[in-house]
Amino acid sequence: MSLKSKPSTRPTSVMILGVGSFAHSIGTALADAGATVSTYLTRNYGHFAPALVGPVFSRDAHPSPVPLIRELGVDCVIPQSIDWALQPWAKDLERSGVGIFSPTGEAMKIERERDLARKLCAKFKIPFPKAFVAQNRIEAERILAKHPHPFVIKNPLCSPTSPIHTILCETVADTRAWLRQVNYAEGVFLQEYLGRAEAGHIVLVSGGEIHSLVTNQEYKYAFDGNQGIVAGAPLGGLVERDPGDKYGLARELIHPLKPWLKKVKFNGPLQVTAIRRGGRWHVIEYNIRIGVTSGPMILRMLQNPVETLLRTARNEKIDPKFSGPTKFGCSLTLAGYGYPFTQVRGPHLPLEVNGKCDCDVWWNEVARGSDGGLLATGHRIADVIALAPKLDSAIAKAYANIRKLRVVGSYYRTDVGQSLWPPGRA
Repeated sequence: MSLKSKPSTRPTSVMILGVGSFAHSIGTALADAGATVSTYLTRNYGHFAPALVGPVFSRDAHPSPVPLIRELGVDCVIPQSIDWALQPWAKDLERSGVGIFSPTGEAMKIERERDLARKLCAKFKIPFPKAFVAQNRIEAERILAKHPHPFVIKNPLCSPTSPIHTILCETVADTRAWLRQVNYAEGVFLQEYLGRAEAGHIVLVSGGEIHSLVTNQEYKYAFDGNQGIVAGAPLGGLVERDPGDKYGLARELIHPLKPWLKKVKFNGPLQVTAIRRGGRWHVIEYNIRIGVTSGPMILRMLQNPVETLLRTARNEKIDPKFSGPTKFGCSLTLAGYGYPFTQVRGPHLPLEVNGKCDCDVWWNEVARGSDGGLLATGHRIADVIALAPKLDSAIAKAYANIRKLRVVGSYYRTDVGQSLWPPGRA
């Protein structure tokens, strides 16, 4: 049977390429909406939670997911990371005919290659901070001497395994000190620091059209008050249902890209993250995923999530519909021992759930112990997500539920929503 054929009498079959809370949350939301879900485990942790949704398949037993996709009659594949395109089976996946909920080929470079985003913004007259690429420390220090501004230091190529993860410097002295420390294996991307008034917007691009979904905020600093380092993944997030693009992020920063999107045959999710400065939004980066924090909230808000994702993966016309009065979502992460300093490893520790949760709780680095109880096995333990008609209600519900979870040495941010919102506020 061709991978493109799908009898109307059977449910849509979805395979997630991922692990942990991403696979648990996306998979559950789609299963609850009528899909059958399986997961191809792409990393060596976070295997327990996806198995709560449907069958899971390890890389060791299955070096490629493509034979599984054929065997299971999968209609749509949802990658967690852009690194799927670097795998030896990537071309086989693209040729298989299965719908992929991600751009492919040249279209992926808008996230993968940071300097391409800068060039596209220059071409289409979209505000973007001053940015430079240096191959080594000497070049980087020369740039800083010529342009004495604080810079955000990034890897030129975006990947979970990049030698440099985002380092946010708020002074020239900070920048100079960090340039002595970073790994220049792939060079360095220097982006002028514009402040903290950050927000994001997520759209779906399909059938030649751009559909706004939500405006979002990610709390990327590790600790309360937006202090500490920028963590590997956000410690919290907010979303606002926003098909009308009320803050202008899509209108100003995504729609001008339409000629390029058409040229590279872009279809899939597209997120812009921006800083507001001097009354204007400035692009910080583009991502081609719906996000670990925002994605599950978006799917819960949509009336037709399975149809929307499948038709987007096939580059067909879509009509995303939101259900009920829910307009806001709040996501909180329970961080484990040693996070965000991931070189610090803690023991497997008991995870207690005190009372029944009345919102979504997605497990990440969690396993079942020999006594049947839950164990926290790593740095990020769970994501707690609540939806409500009003923002304050969503935040209050998320906090009421995360307080029911306990692991020694764990923590969560207690101030989500108290800064950085509404969008454009520092």
